[in-house]
Amino acid sequence: MATVDVPAGRFMMGDAHDEGYRTDGEVPVHGVELGAFSVDVTSVTNAAFAAFVDATGYATDAERTGFSAVFRSYATEPGEAVAETPWWLAIPGASWRHPGGPGSDLTGKDTHPVVHVSHDDSLAYCEWSGRRLPTEAQWEYAARGGLDGGRYPWGDAHPSPENLRCNIFRGAFPDRPVGHVGTVDVRSFEPNGYGLFQCVGNVWEWCADRFSARYYRTSEAIDPIGPARGTLRVLRGGSHLCHDSYCNRYRVAARSSNTPKSTASNIGFRTVGDAVPAS
Repeated sequence: MATVDVPAGRFMMGDAHDEGYRTDGEVPVHGVELGAFSVDVTSVTNAAFAAFVDATGYATDAERTGFSAVFRSYATEPGEAVAETPWWLAIPGASWRHPGGPGSDLTGKDTHPVVHVSHDDSLAYCEWSGRRLPTEAQWEYAARGGLDGGRYPWGDAHPSPENLRCNIFRGAFPDRPVGHVGTVDVRSFEPNGYGLFQCVGNVWEWCADRFSARYYRTSEAIDPIGPARGTLRVLRGGSHLCHDSYCNRYRVAARSSNTPKSTASNIGFRTVGDAVPAS
């Protein structure tokens, strides 16, 4: 995985536009100071994850449990609808190797982001690669690309059909998609000011932190690492299923969470490490 160094600096973390869901805890906006670090230029790809599995024989949580959540529009097999969100199906045999179900594979998707990986799976990859998951503050700082207070990695302009800028759901969610549904190549859109591709849209990305909707009220001002307690882990960036009518979380300040063993066809990750010391 290609990486880039992000310089040390200070930024204002949180939703400066007051557009977030109150239960997500995107406010108050607060100043955060971070040391320099390196970050993957893209989400971890299927090819990179395959190298990890080939080297270690690792079996993911989805493979061990025998099923994972798949958006119904591209499920290759029937499955049980998830309560309250029937557009999600629990598909037996869905995994990172078979993202739509057993009838699907990774043909032509080496450079797509790996999906159906849990927080625990991501940590296993990090241990093998000598990397780690970003803190939530590192993720947001890197995703902003130097645009402090921007709504998106490129600024405030909303994506449009003429200038998508990121891979989100197009059409009427969830039943009337327009065009492609699912992941795309990790370099499909222009990078941000730090050279990072698709920090929003495409796939949710796991962060190291535990999740608390109240954490911003007490967050440390220097290199915060999240709350000490909590069962959920932070997810950032939104995915190809985000839509203004349902999940307006493809903004850089947006937050979400899930349990450490949860997997789905729109969840992936990218990693961080130490910055290269100046010579």
